[in-house]
Amino acid sequence: MQNRRALTVGMVTLVTFVAFEAVAVTAAMPTVARALDGVPLYGFAFGGPLATSLIAMVLAGSWSDRRGPAQPTAIGVALFCLGLLIAGLAPDMWTFVAGRLVQGFGGGLVTVALYVVVGRAYPNEQHPRVFSALAAAWVLPAVVGPAVAGLIVEHIGWRWVFLLVVIASVPAMLLIWPQVRTVTVPPAERTVNRRVPWAVGAALSLGLLYFGGQHVDLAALVYLAAGLVGVVVCAPRLLPRGTLAARRGLPSVVLLRGLAGAAFVQTDVFIPLMLTRERGLSPSLAGLTLTAGALFWSAGSWVQARQAQRLTPATRLRIGLAAIAVGVLSAVALVVTTAPVAVVLVGWAVGGFGMGLAYPTMSALVLSLSKPGTQGANSSALQVGDALLTTTVLAVGGSLFAALVDGHGPAAYLAAYGIALVPALLGVWVAGRTAQPKVGEEEGEDTHRIPEEVGGVERHAEGQPRENAVRG
Repeated sequence: MQNRRALTVGMVTLVTFVAFEAVAVTAAMPTVARALDGVPLYGFAFGGPLATSLIAMVLAGSWSDRRGPAQPTAIGVALFCLGLLIAGLAPDMWTFVAGRLVQGFGGGLVTVALYVVVGRAYPNEQHPRVFSALAAAWVLPAVVGPAVAGLIVEHIGWRWVFLLVVIASVPAMLLIWPQVRTVTVPPAERTVNRRVPWAVGAALSLGLLYFGGQHVDLAALVYLAAGLVGVVVCAPRLLPRGTLAARRGLPSVVLLRGLAGAAFVQTDVFIPLMLTRERGLSPSLAGLTLTAGALFWSAGSWVQARQAQRLTPATRLRIGLAAIAVGVLSAVALVVTTAPVAVVLVGWAVGGFGMGLAYPTMSALVLSLSKPGTQGANSSALQVGDALLTTTVLAVGGSLFAALVDGHGPAAYLAAYGIALVPALLGVWVAGRTAQPKVGEEEGEDTHRIPEEVGGVERHAEGQPRENAVRG
């Protein structure tokens, strides 16, 4: 594509507004939960969109490989805006959550489609820089997003945090559309996406986990057990073979993305609630912590693109996950009432830097490990693994928090942050297994395939062996 600069500008513009929404909603959610009397649904409001995005990501991978990324991008932005409208106009917390579910589905389509745009429109050597540019789109929202969201909540009303993003997203889509629709794809091989039912099953199972968290009787155990069983059954059908076993290469990259996202998001959503509910900070002041994390995320991404190439990807990933663990521990320290707020401010900046170092590295690794014609599949798998593990951790952590928050405030936050610390520490070990395995390792198994007996995306061309490509 000749006009890559215009395409990059368009994608960065769209991601900037998506980033503002992500930062702003985290800063506004404590007020939303109080206004709609929905503190027990606090975790669901964050995890629910990730659950619906699972289905969208599975659809978007094959859709983008077959038809190109233009349609999923356009429909994804439309659903994203519709969900924001529903949330912004919601009369109660359940309606608000419903809007977030629609928004999550649209966001899942857009996320995978943009990955395919990068894979199709840019040469391999430019992928790290493009992903870093997309990460840099978080800089302005990171600096002004929480403060602006806090001011909007305090002086105009929390509903405008969502409605204003709709107004801004429409021109952003108009800017990116002329470039995205010109992105071409190779002649389509026959694709049969058989993973959608498993994605629906995973989303419903995650819904059971959240629903169980709203009960304090025997029914809660039934819902939680059914949800966990459903996740365990469906997850292997949605991820590359060997992902849950941390097999070397692509499976470990996909697993690590989920571990990093789960640790960071689980902590990130509860810090503002703790600062406003337990420390009495205003939404704008509590948002400064989110500003520090997001700003240093962009700084870490910049370092990854320009300086950290002297280190191997595995080393960068180890450093990134260790930094995330430091950030989680800073939130744990804040549970002690005598600990100053500055502890989590500095600690979460370290955690954000770790995310900036790790995320672009994993994105570039996935594309470098992808065979021709499978960028959409493997980019979808990366996003699915992220959403699946993050949502599961949010569901479990949110259920524990909801059960302990009334009368056991400190224990509730300790449980929420303790759940986040586990994937961060596990990720430090998994980072060392992200390199492509040497010939003969892992008993010669093809870790890029989904077991044929459970379907997947079948691809075959005349005269070539058939493969079940993994959607990422």
